Amino acid sequence: MTSHLPTRATRVLLADDQALLRATFRILIDSTPDMTVVAEAADGKEAVDLTRAHHPDVVLMDIRMPGTDGLAATAAICADLELSGTRVLILTTFENDEYVARALRAGASGFLGKDVSAEGLLTGIQTVAAGESLLSPTATRTLITRFLTTPEPDGRLAPPERVSALTGREREVMALAAHGRSNAEIAEMLVVSPLTIRSHIQRAMTKLNARDRAQLVVIAYQSGLVQPTPPDGAATP
Repeated sequence: MTSHLPTRATRVLLADDQALLRATFRILIDSTPDMTVVAEAADGKEAVDLTRAHHPDVVLMDIRMPGTDGLAATAAICADLELSGTRVLILTTFENDEYVARALRAGASGFLGKDVSAEGLLTGIQTVAAGESLLSPTATRTLITRFLTTPEPDGRLAPPERVSALTGREREVMALAAHGRSNAEIAEMLVVSPLTIRSHIQRAMTKLNARDRAQLVVIAYQSGLVQPTPPDGAATP
């Protein structure tokens, strides 16, 4: 007789200054069998402190909070080596806000609008907890065009020249990922298995010191490996 061990629940920390929103998200998440809320924070400093105390799998982080904002909190969490297993998912009313771009640079794994559906929120948490990025194609294209193509002066991400350390196939897979293709879609295009694509993505992340797929996308554009797509209706040179 085969025994099946229960799957560990995804542990979530909520960081938002709106108590009603936190309560709504807690009810939704706690009612899902494989998820649980481990703590709630009303500002960025509290979010960092509670993340260090509880080591959640995912932090749902609002950007605009009093005192220490979500951007500073995201940077602190993603820079802490002891929190390497924690992913930050940004919650925002403004999908195309510059602060979202800065949060992605700081190490956030993606973002969701606060008007997200219940299903979208739960799927987003699962996606980020699994180590994937959550980047809305339309919003991401605008973010990249406006903000992400300019390298950060702090040098947090890998310099563009390090992309040359990747193999040709790794660069090809990275470019496709930057265009928003999933591992399954890339595998179909290149006629290989999704597992092979995942391996290429992981190796590229390791070589470029990228925390996750979201940072890999940023590096792809900042290095010039991929060029921003012109807005809809614009003329292509």
